Amino acid sequence: MSPRSPSVNEELRRRSRERILQATVELVDAHGYEATTLGDIAERAGTARGLISYYFPGKHVLLQAAVHRLMHLTLEEALEREPRTEDGRERLARAIDAILGLAVTRPTLMRTHMAGILQAAGFVQCEEQQRLAFLLRDTVVRYGSADVDTDYPLLRALLMGAVVAVLLPGAPMPLGRLRWELFQRYGLDWEAGAPPDGGPPGGTPALGPSAGRHVAGQSSRSK
Repeated sequence: MSPRSPSVNEELRRRSRERILQATVELVDAHGYEATTLGDIAERAGTARGLISYYFPGKHVLLQAAVHRLMHLTLEEALEREPRTEDGRERLARAIDAILGLAVTRPTLMRTHMAGILQAAGFVQCEEQQRLAFLLRDTVVRYGSADVDTDYPLLRALLMGAVVAVLLPGAPMPLGRLRWELFQRYGLDWEAGAPPDGGPPGGTPALGPSAGRHVAGQSSRSK
C-alpha cells in the first residue's frame, strides 16, 4: 500500500481536529467545564486522548478554540443565509443577532467561555479565533467603517459585554433591550437581522436607516 499524500494527511488532521472541537462543545454545553474531562472528549470524538494534547496545549485552550469555531460557524451561517445580501447594515444586524443568540441557545457554554477569557491565561488567538475575527472584521468593513482598526475591536467589545449582560447570574438583562441598544448605536432597523418576537422594548419605534450613532468615520452610505 502506497503512503498517503500530504494533502490526504492534512485533510485527516483537519477532520480529527474538528471532531475534537465539536465534541468539546457538546459535552461542555451538556455537563459543564469541570465535569468534562479530556478522556470524555476523546471518547466522544472517537480519537486518542494523546491526540487532543497534541493539537491543544490545555483544556482552557481547547475550550476557547471550540467556542470560537462555534461562533464562526454560527456567524457564517447567519451572514450567508437566504436571502443572501451584500447590504452592510443587514449583515451587521445578522452578526449581532448571531452572537447574542448564542447566549440564549448555549448559555452554559458561553458563560464558561466568557469566564475563561477573564482568567490569567486570557484570550487565546487560535486559528478558529482568527477565522471568527476575519468574518466580523469584514462585516465592519461592509457596514461602511472608515476606521476598521478602531471600529472592529469596539464592536467585538460591545458584543462580549452584551453576552455577559445576558448571562449575568442573578441580574441578567433582557436580550431585546441589549439588541435595541446595539441597533440604536449602529443605526439599524429593528426588523433587520432576525428580530425577536414582541417588537422593540417599550414600544420604541424601529430605527430608520439614517438613525443612530455611527462607527468612527463611517460614510453616510453603507457599502
